[in-house]
Amino acid sequence: MDETTTKTIIIQALSTLTPPQITALSATISTIFRRHNHRISALLSSHTLFSLSLHHLHSLSLHQKSFLIARHLLTLLSHLFHFLHPTTARMPPYTTTILNNRDLDTVLLLLLLCEFHQHEPESLKTFSHANWRANLSRYISTTILTLSGIGFGSSTSETLIKYIELVAKCKKFVEVMGYGYWKEGKEVAASVAAVVALPSVEVKQGGKECVICKEEMKQGRDVCELPCEHLFHWMCILPWVIKTNTCPCCRHSLPTDDVYGEIERQWKVVVMIGGGYN
Repeated sequence: MDETTTKTIIIQALSTLTPPQITALSATISTIFRRHNHRISALLSSHTLFSLSLHHLHSLSLHQKSFLIARHLLTLLSHLFHFLHPTTARMPPYTTTILNNRDLDTVLLLLLLCEFHQHEPESLKTFSHANWRANLSRYISTTILTLSGIGFGSSTSETLIKYIELVAKCKKFVEVMGYGYWKEGKEVAASVAAVVALPSVEVKQGGKECVICKEEMKQGRDVCELPCEHLFHWMCILPWVIKTNTCPCCRHSLPTDDVYGEIERQWKVVVMIGGGYN
């Protein structure tokens, strides 16, 4: 999927939110961008921090770089998903989206270098590593809209534009760099936190069968209820969800700790709400 299509889908999905939701989402994203700005500023103002981050970046394989951007993408996407799919408020947070300062510095530096290379393709080849920090600082100071969402005092529309641009670019990077590691539709387990959060409900009326074992769920018995409201015997559904995160009846997806699987799960909802683009 190209970046233009991705942006269109996000814009269409955002159009379904209410004004208060848009305001709340923009405020959340602004907070994220301020943290990005702080980390980039710290990187470019400290020779030691920049050198350590650059060394760490160089030590990563292509797959590890892709995975790092994927985690960053999931962090960003989860905020939009939360507003588009309010029932997720009952679910536990995704621990895979939490980036420590070293990982955040590394992914921001990687994205910044990619953007800088796009605008000045020969510069990184010409300059030595020792001069990269100075030239990145120059680039940042003369660029209003950057991949890292740097900038103060942005309006709601400006913030959302930066957000859309960043999500689209990260998604494109992950699709290209993660080729061979990200297989759409692959089977992934439900996250442990999501499984633990599943409610136990009492069967009010007998006669319904558990589609896994084909036996009746007897009245008064405690069974498991998935978010899609389908019921199963606990002893039947638990072995199921440790292998796959989808409901046996309707294929509704539970959260997963697999980063690529979670991106796919959340993106499907954005696509569905954003007009059903393919």
